[in-house]
Amino acid sequence: MENKNQELINFLNQELSNYFVLYVKLHRYHWFIQGRHFFTLHEKFEEMYEMVASDLDEIAERILAIDGKPLATMSKYLKEATLTEANADDKENEIINQLIRDYQQIIGEIKESGLSLAEEQQDEPTADLLITIQGKLEKYVWMLNSYRAYDYK
Repeated sequence: MENKNQELINFLNQELSNYFVLYVKLHRYHWFIQGRHFFTLHEKFEEMYEMVASDLDEIAERILAIDGKPLATMSKYLKEATLTEANADDKENEIINQLIRDYQQIIGEIKESGLSLAEEQQDEPTADLLITIQGKLEKYVWMLNSYRAYDYK
């Protein structure tokens, strides 16, 4: 018998997969950033991957709480993720632009699918988790756009 929450579980596993891709990507950016903004960005990327690590644990635990099984292999994460692995040449503007796109993509998926799936199941805790994640990512989009604006004047 299929779990009545299966669509929501599938969505959460997709976002869990996105978060693992993002976690690796942020480490890459943290390690390889160079240039005059090194200290600022090196520290900011560490803050971001620590936030992602905390949130991916919350997502996995929520999947378990609604009787699902969180994905737990890199091959499955790469198969289910809608984000792509880092393939930039790690130049500052390219990194910032990619993170903005990634964060906006996750925000869009939450708005377009996740919240309505949670509402269909009357699953307020999952909706709350997704709204919290959306808020954090929107804050980072704002910060990254503000940071990037310096170079576009």
